[in-house]
Amino acid sequence: MSKTRLNQLGDLQLKIMKVLWERSEATVAEVHETLARELDLAYTTIATMLRKMEGRGLVKHRVEERKFIYRPQVKEDEVASKMSAHFIEGLFEGSLADMMSHLLSTQEISREELERLEKMIAERKKKL
Repeated sequence: MSKTRLNQLGDLQLKIMKVLWERSEATVAEVHETLARELDLAYTTIATMLRKMEGRGLVKHRVEERKFIYRPQVKEDEVASKMSAHFIEGLFEGSLADMMSHLLSTQEISREELERLEKMIAERKKKL
């Protein structure tokens, strides 16, 4: 698994992984049906992407009644950690403070979200 570059998942790959993480496992048809609600993709596109993802070690399949049933081989938190670290390093030279400053100055944020962030920061400070 160390050869799999978890920080380089494309948008479609990430959407497919989210379906699999949510469901634990799914057929190509189930993934296609779920994603068809927001994306206009052919069934064969999903099937091809799942095969490629299996080649990368991201998913595995088993066969049941002539259907391929896919399941994730990487954990959601592991992917989130790798992708966010790559993002912060690439755009903000590793500075979480610079990233937060940018997001707070460019994105709409509610009072509730700010309070939630403040609580998370306070909890993290307690652990230091």
